[in-house]
Amino acid sequence: MKLTIDNLDGRGPQDYTAFLDAGKSPHLTRKLNSPATLQFSLVTGDGDFVVPVVGARVMLGRSNGSDVFTGYVLSAPTYQYMGWAEKGPIYRYEVEARGDETVLDRKTPPPHPPFVARSAGEALRQLSEFALAGWFDYSGVEEGDPIPYYRVNPAQGWSASAAEIALAARCAYRDDGGKLYFAPLGEKTYELAETAADFSPGDLTLRSVDRIVNDLTILGPLEPSAHVRDYFVGDGFTTRFYLSQIPFTRTMASSALSSGTVLYEEYATLDPTHWTAVDPQHAIAVSGGQLRVTGGTGTDGQTCLDFVEQIELGGATVLNHGDVVFSAASDGVIGGLYAGGVSIAGCLAGFRISPSGTNCSIRALISGNSTGTALTTQAGHHYVFTTQLYPTEVYRTQQVFHSALHPVGASRGGNAIVSGVRVVLEVHDIDPANPATQVAPATVLYDNVLANAPGFCTYALVNAARMQCSVTFTYLFLAVDALVRSTLPQQSTRTRRTGSLREGAECHVSEEPSLQFYPQYIPAANEMIEVSYRGRNHARARVMNSAGIAALQRGGDDGVRGAVRQIAMPLPRTSTDCETAALALLDDAGLGWAGQYRTWSPFLPGGAVDIFPGDGLAVEVPSRASSFAAIVRDVDVEIMDVAGENCRYTLQFVDAADPSLDFAFQTATATQATAMAATEISAVGMFLADLTLAAVTNVSSTTVTVDTGFTPGAGEGIEVRSSDAGWGPDNDRNLAGRFTSSSFTLPRFGRVQDYFLRRYDNSSPPKYSRYSAGLHVDYPL
Repeated sequence: MKLTIDNLDGRGPQDYTAFLDAGKSPHLTRKLNSPATLQFSLVTGDGDFVVPVVGARVMLGRSNGSDVFTGYVLSAPTYQYMGWAEKGPIYRYEVEARGDETVLDRKTPPPHPPFVARSAGEALRQLSEFALAGWFDYSGVEEGDPIPYYRVNPAQGWSASAAEIALAARCAYRDDGGKLYFAPLGEKTYELAETAADFSPGDLTLRSVDRIVNDLTILGPLEPSAHVRDYFVGDGFTTRFYLSQIPFTRTMASSALSSGTVLYEEYATLDPTHWTAVDPQHAIAVSGGQLRVTGGTGTDGQTCLDFVEQIELGGATVLNHGDVVFSAASDGVIGGLYAGGVSIAGCLAGFRISPSGTNCSIRALISGNSTGTALTTQAGHHYVFTTQLYPTEVYRTQQVFHSALHPVGASRGGNAIVSGVRVVLEVHDIDPANPATQVAPATVLYDNVLANAPGFCTYALVNAARMQCSVTFTYLFLAVDALVRSTLPQQSTRTRRTGSLREGAECHVSEEPSLQFYPQYIPAANEMIEVSYRGRNHARARVMNSAGIAALQRGGDDGVRGAVRQIAMPLPRTSTDCETAALALLDDAGLGWAGQYRTWSPFLPGGAVDIFPGDGLAVEVPSRASSFAAIVRDVDVEIMDVAGENCRYTLQFVDAADPSLDFAFQTATATQATAMAATEISAVGMFLADLTLAAVTNVSSTTVTVDTGFTPGAGEGIEVRSSDAGWGPDNDRNLAGRFTSSSFTLPRFGRVQDYFLRRYDNSSPPKYSRYSAGLHVDYPL
C-alpha cells in the first residue's frame, strides 16, 4: 500500500509510506452511514518530512490503484518525543483523518425547502449538490424508496442528514474516492459458512438477542385528529370567538417546522437550490432584485421557472407568487400548480394571463380551463398574486417503514391519502398613484373546492408562451391549518385569510383556543362564521399478536411480552403511521443474532476483495445452530503489513431484522401510553372512512340540522354522541342518536352545543371511523 499526503503547500501529493511507524499499524474504522476514519503514526526520519497540516488530503491506496481510504486531516497531529538521532530529535506524530464527507460537513447547508415525495437517492443527490456542486460522482447512487417528507436540519452537517435519509430508506451510503454509493442494505452479500475452507471458527463470536415482543405500543408526535367545524354569529363588535378544540398545526407537530416558511425568495440571483429554469430563448433573468421575463418561444410549456420541490396539497398553504408589473401584453400562466408536466391543459390551479390590447387579462385557471370574471391590467399598476390552499387532510401520503420482511421495494405504508382542496385565487391591484389601493381588499377570482385533488403538484412560478413582466418576491409558507369562512345576510360566503397582519390576514387562530379578528375586519351583526380545522392528539397505537402471546404461555406466565417505543426516525406522523410502524417492528420480533468475525484480508467471507458497512453476510454455522442473514454495521481494518497489503479485519454485524437498521428511537413518555386499547395484528387498519364533509346546515333555538355528505348503505349508519367517547353499540349514555340517512335533525339544549359523529357498519364487532367529525354550535338562543 501507499500513503500519500497533500499538505496544500503547492508540492502536491507526497509519499509518506516510508514514515509510517513500523511498530504501530494504521487503523481504518468504517461505520454504517458514517464517515470513515484513518488513524496512523508517522516517525520523522532522514527524508524530507513535513508534519501534516490540518485539512491535508490523505490517500491510502493499493498497488493496483484502488483506494482504501481518502479523506482529510481533522486536527493538528499530536506528537511524542522518541529520542535523538544524528540529525536531531525524533518524534512520532499521531494523525487522524476523516473521509471525504468532511468537506461537505464543513459547509453550512444552504436554505432549502423540504424534500417532498422524492426518492431517497434523489434526495441524497440534491443534498450533496446543494452542499458542494460537482464534488461527488453519483453513478453509484440508487433510487431507493420514496421519502414522503424530509426537512434538512441546518444545525447538523451533511453526513448526519445523509445518515437520516439512508435510515429512512433502509439503505447504506459511503464515499469511495469521490464516488458516492447508495444502495439497499445487503445488496452485496457474502457467505460466512463453517464449511468454507478458509473459515476460522475461533474468530467467530455469536450471541443471541432477545427481541421477542407481542404487545407493542408506538408513540409519535401530535397528530391531526377530529374533523371539527365551529359555528358562530357576529354581533358587530365581538372580535374573539372561543373554539371548541385546540387546532392542529404542522408547526406544533415538529420543532423543525417552527417557522412554517417553505420559501422566501427576493431574487438577488436565480438560486439553483430553489428554481429550475427551462428557457431555450434566455427569456428569464434576474437583475436589480427582480425576476424579469422578456419573451418566450410562443409555445405553451417551453419557457418555465419551476420550483425544485413539489407542493404537497395537504394542510393550509399560502403561495404569494409575487408583486408583478406587466410591461406589455403577455401570454402564459403565473403561479401554476400542475399535476404532471407544465402545460395550460394540465394546470390544476393558476392565473391565466392573456393579451388584452396592449394590456393583459387575468383569469382563474382551474383544471386547464379559464373560469370566472376577468381582471384587466392597467399600465403602471402592480399586481400581487396569491393562492391559498385548504385541503381537508393535513398529509397526503402515509409514512414509509421497512423491516427484514419488507425491504426496499416492498415497504410498508406509503399509501396515498384522498382529499379535497379548497382553492382561493386572489389578485391585489395596486396603483402607486393611489395609496388607498395598498390597503384595499384583493379581488377574489376563484374560491371553491377541487374534489379528489392530487396529493402533490409541480409549482411553476412562470409558464411563459410570451410574457413581458417583472416579479419582486415570492413567498411560500405553511399557514395555520384552519379555514375561516363567513357569510353576511343575503351575500355569498367568503374565505377569511388567517395569520399575521404582515401576511395580509384578517384573523388569527391561537392555541387558547380562539379565533381573533383584527379590528378592521370585525364580523358584522348576523354574519355567520364557520371555522374548519383538525383537532389534535398524540399519534399512538398499540398492536398485539395474540398467536405470539399464546405460544409463550407457561404456567403462571400469561405470555405477554410488552414494549413501548417512541420513534424519532422515520417519524410516524399519525396513528395510522404508528400502526404501520408497529407492524414493521413486529415483522422482526423474535430471537435475533449479533456477532463479530475476525479474519485476514485474503480470507474475507465469500472471497470478497473488501467489505463495507451495509454489506450482507449469509451466516451458515449449523454447529452453533445459527443460520441467518446479517448486515455488517462496523468494519475495523488493521493494516498489519503495509508492503504486503495484508490487513486484519474485524466485522461487527447484526441480523437483518435488527430494528436499528430501520428505526431511530428516543426516550418514550410514559403518560402518552396510558389507557390504550390493543388492536389485534390482523385487525390493524380496519376503520371506515371519516365523515370529513359533515356540516351544520340549519340552526334554530331548539334544533340543529346536519348534513354528513355521506349516504349510508345497507347495514351502515351514523352514530352521534355528545362527547367524543364511548363509541360502540353497547353504550347509550352519551348517545344522541343513530341514523341511516345522510341528513338529520338533532336536539339543541343551550347556546353552546357539541355533536360528534362517526360512521359504523354491521360487521361483528362493528367497524367505526377512526376520527370523529366534531360540530360545535355557539349561537344565541
